[in-house]
Amino acid sequence: MPVLTRLMPAPVVVDIRAGALDDLATILTDQRIAPTGKLAFAISGGSGQALKERFAPSFPGADWFDDADGTIDGAVKLADSIKRAGRYDAVVSLGGGKVVDCAKYAAARVGLPLVAVATNLAHDGLCSPVATLDNDAGRGSYGVPSPIGVVIDLDVIRDAPAAFVRAGIGDVICKISAVADWELSQKVNGEAVDGLAAAMARQSAHAVLRHPGGIGDDEFLSVLAESLVMCGLAMSVAGDSRPASGACHEICHAFDLLFPKRNSPHGDQCGFGGTFATFLRGDVDTAKEMARTLRRHGLPVLASEMGYSDQDLVDAILFAPQTRPGRYTILEHLDLSADQIRDAYADYAKAVSS
Repeated sequence: MPVLTRLMPAPVVVDIRAGALDDLATILTDQRIAPTGKLAFAISGGSGQALKERFAPSFPGADWFDDADGTIDGAVKLADSIKRAGRYDAVVSLGGGKVVDCAKYAAARVGLPLVAVATNLAHDGLCSPVATLDNDAGRGSYGVPSPIGVVIDLDVIRDAPAAFVRAGIGDVICKISAVADWELSQKVNGEAVDGLAAAMARQSAHAVLRHPGGIGDDEFLSVLAESLVMCGLAMSVAGDSRPASGACHEICHAFDLLFPKRNSPHGDQCGFGGTFATFLRGDVDTAKEMARTLRRHGLPVLASEMGYSDQDLVDAILFAPQTRPGRYTILEHLDLSADQIRDAYADYAKAVSS
């Protein structure tokens, strides 16, 4: 009888702890990621300069590039700059989500492995096979290889604005809804669900949902960071963003496209979207539990708390399915009218406020 083996891409190193960045040079050398020390560091043009000043002495053979601005044009420019500058062992992204996504795209373009060094925990892109970049049409998702290494220093995370940690909480908890949407599509349309990917995403969400700690606790931050990494790996296992993105992200993207100047954090909107979608699914108890956790960590659970009116919410829900054509979620399943959305949201607001 043959033995069937699943081969999945995974980082060769995941280092999540206080003080991890102090050992970055050793980590990269010991893991044979950068045996020659020739690294291309991708940083942002603003806060990245302070990071460069801190780490440049430890990497005398490295070059530094500040083109990582979160746009597709910036990612292409970064790739071209790296290609022209010389030969490297790897690309290292040093910064937040925009830097990571730019570096992932650029590293793929020049054929180099990427090490993601996160300075905040705002979303699940740390270890995902997707680069989300702004373009002329708004924002696009681009398939890329997953990082070969992930380094998260809890000391740095604690020093980042609390809003970034809160956004990461919302982006993890919404996976409860994303996986439920995936399973709904399997039931209605026969879409294949990868059980391992679904389990990884769902258990990551529940680990954060039910952890008693707060955003100032290293234990909680470790669980959140690990969960974000696991959600990225779940997408790699599935070969798709399905375990991490359903109605929650459709709602988030609709807000972004319809109201681009509001600029509410991605994770805040996804956390709200996942909670409301869970309520629409009829799982009121889970929706209330999600809302309690979001509230405890200071995240919004109502549209008004993100600067949107009830009518904005109705418009976003109506538009949301257009953001991911072909993806089947509770929104496509129910196909609610404006009046039905308005009534459902009123019931939701009453349920999560009680």
